[in-house]
Amino acid sequence: MENYEINLPYSLEAEQAVLGSILIDPSCLELIQSKGFSPEYFFRTEHKAIFNAMLKIQALSQTIDPLLVLENLKADPSFDEAAGKNYLFELSQVVPSTANVESYAKIIKDKFFTRTLINVSREILNDATSGDIGAEVLLNSAEQKIYDIRQGKTSNDVAKLADVITDTVYDRLEKLNSPDPAVRDQFKGFTTGFSDLDRLTSGLNKADLIIVGARPAMGKTSFALNLARNASVLAGKKVLFFSLEMTKEQLAMRVVSTEARIRGNKMRTGQLDEGDWLRLSTAAEAFANCELYFDDTSNITVNEMKAKVRRLRDVDLVVVDYLQLMKSNTRTESRVQEVSEITRNLKLMAKDLNIPVVVLAQLSRGTEGHGVRNHRPQLADLRESGSIEQDADIVLMLYREDYYADDTEGDIEKAVDTVDIIVAKNRHGATGTVTLGWNSDYTLFSTIEERDFNEPF
Repeated sequence: MENYEINLPYSLEAEQAVLGSILIDPSCLELIQSKGFSPEYFFRTEHKAIFNAMLKIQALSQTIDPLLVLENLKADPSFDEAAGKNYLFELSQVVPSTANVESYAKIIKDKFFTRTLINVSREILNDATSGDIGAEVLLNSAEQKIYDIRQGKTSNDVAKLADVITDTVYDRLEKLNSPDPAVRDQFKGFTTGFSDLDRLTSGLNKADLIIVGARPAMGKTSFALNLARNASVLAGKKVLFFSLEMTKEQLAMRVVSTEARIRGNKMRTGQLDEGDWLRLSTAAEAFANCELYFDDTSNITVNEMKAKVRRLRDVDLVVVDYLQLMKSNTRTESRVQEVSEITRNLKLMAKDLNIPVVVLAQLSRGTEGHGVRNHRPQLADLRESGSIEQDADIVLMLYREDYYADDTEGDIEKAVDTVDIIVAKNRHGATGTVTLGWNSDYTLFSTIEERDFNEPF
């Protein structure tokens, strides 16, 4: 096979023009930043160093000029002060017009992505010709690499702390404090629809793996559907719900039953009165522009999920119902190892796609052995718990006392229309318990002080 050498494309003139424009008019830096321009787009190392120096000056709220840039560059031991001083002053002389800085920046960005595509293509070709990688793994790897380029995730190199602070942390904090809600929302977690739970967990945050554990019939699928509905309707997010147990039709009936306040048994039998039909029509209309998608593929793998998320594009939240029904991509010696691989891949999916992934998990019967009056679930009750607990950023557990009530003995006096959401693990903050309202007729969860079981959302 012939080995073709490819000269990586870049534009020296465009790189010089961008830097020169900023030296002449520092407001050019904010202008190209607003378009998502990044230091890594530069091909020449010295240009990247100059741009990073400009970012540091900007972060200190100082005005960018050649002398300040020069002082910042002196901290680099490889920097030639004499040559660098002359070069900085030359940059401001080569700019045709600062009015075209956005066009110069676009040229640099286009060249960067072309170089990245060339490098990734080389990696894919090397993997494909090595003969050591299976076809499915190879396809998933290639798809992931191309997806990362489209999403702008192109650098896996080591990074110095100071550079991360300058390039990423400052930028994130500035955007979190932006007066524009649309800009803030890109970096903030979005609501679960339950204010008390949001206060404890900060909502649903990007790259988080959130495990929701419960015993069968405790309401975990209903809780997940409530979360999905709230994210899509209240937060306006695009949600993909993977169900390995229920069909799309069953899920849709559940959601519309909750929205229209029609009892589940009436939906199943079709015995709806005139008022039910009216509420059903209103609920269906409310979902007309709702971006909530269902996939009921059985025995799906994490790689298959990732592929579907990528193809749907711009998905903000993934929900999986449920973990124990999933299968691994490879053969393993035991179910514990298989679950470990699945949960690790789910966490990687959340990180790679930079979206929250909510996964339902069934608890073991250990909850029923905690004692006659203490069935509250614990982290150890997660089936094959080691890997699940380790990989999860947040672990929520559902608990209803009435589930264990013995009416003949009257040993439970607590109201049966509440459910405790136990935050058993929270990588970003405190743990605790949130009590929500629960209506089994409509499979509806609600914040207690706001609940109204008789009115639609």
